Amino acid sequence: MKSQTRSTKTTAKKTTAKKKSLKTYTFKNSQKLFQRALKVIPCGIYGHFSPAPLIPATSYPFYAERAKGSHFWDVDGNEFIDYMCAYGPMVLGYNHPGVDQAAMKQLKRGNCITAPTREMVELAEQLVDLNTAADWAFFAKNGGDVVNQSIMLARAATGRTKMMLVKGGYHGVSSWMQGPGHYGVVEQDCASNVYVDWNNIQQVENAVSQHRGEIAAFLATPYHHPTFGDSELPADGYWQKIRQICDREGIVLIIDDVRCGFRIDMRGSHEYFGFKPDLACYCKAIGNGYPISALVGREELKTYAAKVFYTGSYWFSSVPMAAAIACMKEMKKINAPRVMIKQGKKLWDGIAKMADGYGYDMKVSGMASMPTLRITNDPSMMLHQDWCAEATRRGAYFTSHHNWFISAAHTDTDIKKTLDIADEAFKAVKKKYGDEY
Repeated sequence: MKSQTRSTKTTAKKTTAKKKSLKTYTFKNSQKLFQRALKVIPCGIYGHFSPAPLIPATSYPFYAERAKGSHFWDVDGNEFIDYMCAYGPMVLGYNHPGVDQAAMKQLKRGNCITAPTREMVELAEQLVDLNTAADWAFFAKNGGDVVNQSIMLARAATGRTKMMLVKGGYHGVSSWMQGPGHYGVVEQDCASNVYVDWNNIQQVENAVSQHRGEIAAFLATPYHHPTFGDSELPADGYWQKIRQICDREGIVLIIDDVRCGFRIDMRGSHEYFGFKPDLACYCKAIGNGYPISALVGREELKTYAAKVFYTGSYWFSSVPMAAAIACMKEMKKINAPRVMIKQGKKLWDGIAKMADGYGYDMKVSGMASMPTLRITNDPSMMLHQDWCAEATRRGAYFTSHHNWFISAAHTDTDIKKTLDIADEAFKAVKKKYGDEY
């Protein structure tokens, strides 16, 4: 009888806890620090970390204090389950002990030295063994570094100048990547670009016909994930047809796997979609946050990779290479893409079902390990922006104009708490907008 009473009390406490609203965060210290930054740093925070796309900006932290696993803490002490993963580099969890231990062990021996270390050879061997598109590997620091190099190799190999790109695709910040209309970019920077729509084979054929013998490379991400737009998977047979066209026309097929890499398939995203590129570019998840990128390619292009002069002061640093070796070993051991896809599917399916209960249509596009979410009821996206902000203010870091990321560190507990946060965020926007949408 006493045991039954205790059980009843425990249940009552749990019920009460469930009904208790989650704390909403404030960001006083972030705002103060940002005001200081504005005086000495362009925009305060520049680039993709800029507060500009965080709407409303008052609902987001601008500065982090520390991170661990799938969480980070801001300078106001607020804790977040992170679904941006540093915009991709965090794949095994922040401060992963195995990766950090390998990096610190190498740091004691040396990092940036007058000659490369054996880690460079070991990492190249690891990539060649793992990636089905790789006969060789070349290392740099950022994704844009190796995308630039891939175009130089394609031009060297073909003697051609033009590049075929998918409209809305993102490949980095070099002037030819950004396109006309951006500050600092002139029309001549993009004069060699030929643009086609994603999944449109006829446009590719038309472009090839119009510029026959001039196109050095076709460059695209494994699936289309533009900013401010839904993600789109390749249509059935799309990549196989692109491969056939490139073979027929002598065009180098380049995959920008910087963002998707090791979140879809450990052998390279091309394996998941059933084709082989000539060159593949990697960064983001390869080092779990340590600065390193890689270009891999087929044997026939190795000579051109040797001839093209391309280098950087820190590209031979051994600490990021040691981290990447450990990171990729661990990802392979646990089959990280499968873990991320499984955990992502649980969360996104749960959010979509929850949204439906509030009368909202939550569109989830792309791969479950790297999806784009959008409430479709409001074409202005104000509703979706507010929902993301309300979730962030309660501890689940969501952004409204970019794909999200999930890592192998996101646990079932994280997912359960995120669903609780998402529910409160839906309640908040429902209260604000009523039945308007």
